[in-house]
Amino acid sequence: MVRVAIIGASGYTGAESIEIILRHSEAELTYLSALPEECGAVEEVFPRFKGRCGLQIEPLDIDKLTGLADVALCCLPHKVSMGFVPKLLKAGLKVVDFSADYRIKDTEVYEKFYQVKHTDTANLKRAVYGLPELFREQIKGACLIANPGCFPTGALLAIAPLLKNGLVETNSIIVNAVTGISGAGKNPSVKFHYPNMNENIFAYGIGTHRHMPEMEQIAGVIAGSDVNILFQPHAGPFDRGILSTVYCHPKKKTTGEQFMKLYKDFYAGEAFVQVCSEAPAVKNVAGTNYCHIYPAFVKDRIVVFSAIDNLVKGASGQAIQNMNIIFGLEETLGLK
Repeated sequence: MVRVAIIGASGYTGAESIEIILRHSEAELTYLSALPEECGAVEEVFPRFKGRCGLQIEPLDIDKLTGLADVALCCLPHKVSMGFVPKLLKAGLKVVDFSADYRIKDTEVYEKFYQVKHTDTANLKRAVYGLPELFREQIKGACLIANPGCFPTGALLAIAPLLKNGLVETNSIIVNAVTGISGAGKNPSVKFHYPNMNENIFAYGIGTHRHMPEMEQIAGVIAGSDVNILFQPHAGPFDRGILSTVYCHPKKKTTGEQFMKLYKDFYAGEAFVQVCSEAPAVKNVAGTNYCHIYPAFVKDRIVVFSAIDNLVKGASGQAIQNMNIIFGLEETLGLK
């Protein structure tokens, strides 16, 4: 059994990770931690686990953790995680980090978008970007996985076949996406207060969203050249899910049927990416680790739609998919 610790277990992604590990046949929860004010019995912090998990969420104690776990799912916020990951690695654990601290390889770009100096460049160099459908071989031997952001997961899976085959112009890609309210995290705010969010939708992070450089970096790796992406996120009045619409200029004239075949061939054998015969909906992937994709050709443009659950394929589910790969387990274990 793979022994799993969850660091930052009191948030939404912590709860999703607990849920998945509880049904995982080859992994067990051995340690849960959070800030002191967010600690307590799991069933008190998350009543949904009453009678299902008897662990306590406690303040992080690296000495106690050493020897208790084989892997840490690090659900700490951006800018905070890099202060703890080196200690977890030194304690002998594999780490799947949920923050952006190990995703962006260019520290100048990271520091520009996150407004903080990067303090763990040594581990940044060896971190592997954890999008399994594209980087599975690198993930297998890794000690530190940079779990992708939720928006980049949906967008990159949508355009990877096009970039890999050099079929689109790389200087004019537009990603337009809508996320559910849980994307804002557990801490309450005025914007996401129910009376303000209900029956509402709004754009945010205009030209400044921190997932944009992450998308461009990984898209560039896939394409083998620089990629320019204009990313515009929106928040919508639903709990969970991301619907992305990606617009590209093709390099040559083609048809929707040709793109459908391209996508089906590219993702053949991938358990969690399904190419659909119509545009996807977030409700159809809610609570699952699936990404539903639909490519189309409209008015001389390629338009690709993707839908994921931001808390599962966009966070906790993908992290456990990565964990399964690291430890040589069946990739789908615990996931649905």
